[in-house]
Amino acid sequence: MEEKIPENREKLSVPAREEEILAFWKEHDIFNKSLKQTESGEPYVFYDGPPFATGLPHYGHLLQGTIKDIIPRYQTMRGRYVRREWGWDCHGLPIENLIEKELGFAHKQEIEAYGVAKFNQKACESVMMYDKEWHVVVDRMARWIDMDHGYKTMDSSYTDSIWWAFGTLYGKKLIYEGYKSMHICPRCETTLAASEVAQGYKDVKDISVYVKFELEGEPGTYLLAWTTTPWTLPGNVALAINPDISYAKFQLPGSSEVYIAATERLTTLSGEKTIVGEIKGKDLIGKAYKPLFDDYAKDEALPNRANGWKVYAADFVTTDSGTGIVHTAPAFGEDDMELGKKMKLPFVQHVGMDGKVRPEVKAFAGMYVKPKSDDDKERLSTDIAVLKYLQDHGTFFAKENITHSYPHCWRCDWPLLNYAASSWFVAVSGMREKLLEANRNITWVPEHMRDGRFGKWLEGARDWAISRSRYWGAPIPVWKCNKCGKVDVMSSIAELKQHTSRKNRYIVMRHGTAETNARGIVSYKLDDKYPLTEKGRAQVVASAEKLKNEKIDLIIASPILRTKETAAVVAEAIGYDVDNIIFDDRLLEANTGTFNGRSISEYRAYFTSVEEKFVKRPPEGETLEEMKARLAEFLYTTEAANAGKTILVVTHEYAVWLLEAVAAGMTNHEAAVLRDGEGEDFINNAEYEELPFAFIPHNER
Repeated sequence: MEEKIPENREKLSVPAREEEILAFWKEHDIFNKSLKQTESGEPYVFYDGPPFATGLPHYGHLLQGTIKDIIPRYQTMRGRYVRREWGWDCHGLPIENLIEKELGFAHKQEIEAYGVAKFNQKACESVMMYDKEWHVVVDRMARWIDMDHGYKTMDSSYTDSIWWAFGTLYGKKLIYEGYKSMHICPRCETTLAASEVAQGYKDVKDISVYVKFELEGEPGTYLLAWTTTPWTLPGNVALAINPDISYAKFQLPGSSEVYIAATERLTTLSGEKTIVGEIKGKDLIGKAYKPLFDDYAKDEALPNRANGWKVYAADFVTTDSGTGIVHTAPAFGEDDMELGKKMKLPFVQHVGMDGKVRPEVKAFAGMYVKPKSDDDKERLSTDIAVLKYLQDHGTFFAKENITHSYPHCWRCDWPLLNYAASSWFVAVSGMREKLLEANRNITWVPEHMRDGRFGKWLEGARDWAISRSRYWGAPIPVWKCNKCGKVDVMSSIAELKQHTSRKNRYIVMRHGTAETNARGIVSYKLDDKYPLTEKGRAQVVASAEKLKNEKIDLIIASPILRTKETAAVVAEAIGYDVDNIIFDDRLLEANTGTFNGRSISEYRAYFTSVEEKFVKRPPEGETLEEMKARLAEFLYTTEAANAGKTILVVTHEYAVWLLEAVAAGMTNHEAAVLRDGEGEDFINNAEYEELPFAFIPHNER
């Protein structure tokens, strides 16, 4: 194609020349032509992590986006077919925090009080707030990618792919449920990834305490343990020592009590001491001690109770700090948890995910163990209360004020807790060798990443905790019986439908040919004067003869003249009482607004595509997404109100189409594809079909 070059083109500024090129590409649809030219070539698959649409693009997006554009362009120039679709990362805590801020919520419980469905709907609506800005920037940076048909992680089709991956891994026994020691944010009530934890460390003042644990059968003899988290002491179920360390027995002036601590650590304990004996670590193993708190120890039904409140060997115990004796609470520390699993210790989790002490610990019930506050006294209130309890019960030895680096939530600045959170895991450790082998066959740029940073990470790869205890995310397809513990995992929405059952059978019918059809006009109003034609009545009579075999129990119809007449003709033919026909406004024709009474071609010409009808509102009318929502409400409320019935629904062409889309759980795009051509009727006049409906989880859309 020969283009006339403007005489002053060389004088144009760089931005102006760039905009000229962009205009040329757009006018001649160059990107799609490049795809058309290479569609028979060998495919080149390019995976691109999608951005959040809740923020504006910044330098990081521009730099990475340019690199992501260069590679597909290069492969296209080599004749490869590179399909490039944009995507939006829609889920996650950042969006939840955005909505919480908008609603003025301070805690997760407020979401539940407000309503999870309403909260998620607001999250859904917020996702695309910067869609237009992203279109402008991505286009301006000359990146070739299809942004008009991009996927969204909140689409049911995307969830379906997540379910397939989860189900496949579960079938290979690479998925399991368990506990993992992770950092949680008590305010957000969710776990944080290690990369997120690393973003929120800051120096804070804390209290550390030396605690006395009295040995059973040896009155007045105490093991000394040191902890920087006094709030975890009600969860203590064991003490850990190193069998190879030497421990000293010592007394304080004027006291008959005997204390045991690592010999190397005695100099760190202030005050005068008299050593009265020595004991090897191995000789302490197995000794029992009196619990500091009896809230759980006295519970005879506590699993593994017999193994609790004893001394165990552990190689993670050192003399670098503390006393060489480690207070062990398996619910609040990685080493503690591993020891708990190994020795089958009682699992005592006296703090909830909300960061509050549980009711059974009466002395501190309802207290935040690490509240967010600028006031040190308030922030350390639970630790101080625990110290006072120890002093009142004779188990306090000494305390120290310390300043150390402590992790905080990078979103809300709340102090994090090291917490054994329940999660579903991918058993990554079981396929570590396969991962390392695959990594050796990857061409890395730069090359040293293969055996360096990434390779080292793979060598220590741990099982991946994939579940989160929040609301705005892809649901994990696990159904677990609360009574027997049986687990069912679905690999697709289609599989879920096989496990659900509808209570009723639905037959949907379009009205017979009416004057609106004969004249080619649209009409949605209740007072329209367009009855069935003689041809239309004959069509309905013919269909009614077939419907006699369907044993109709209930007829529900749109209250417009042509559908009312159709329902009456059918009722009379099959012996159904006309007075029992139910008319429901939710089955009305699409509200075409100012196009009412005008030609259907005018209405169609107002839109550039069928899909646009779902989001573009005709003047004074409704979008098809709104119509689909009212039809969905009709279908699900009708299902809930009836059982064992065959229900005939008499309505309009668009309503039949969208009822089928609702029944199949389709997105707007999928529904538009189902339509398959605006110029052809989805269902002919007076025709009917059974609705392929399964009662599955859904929202109002």
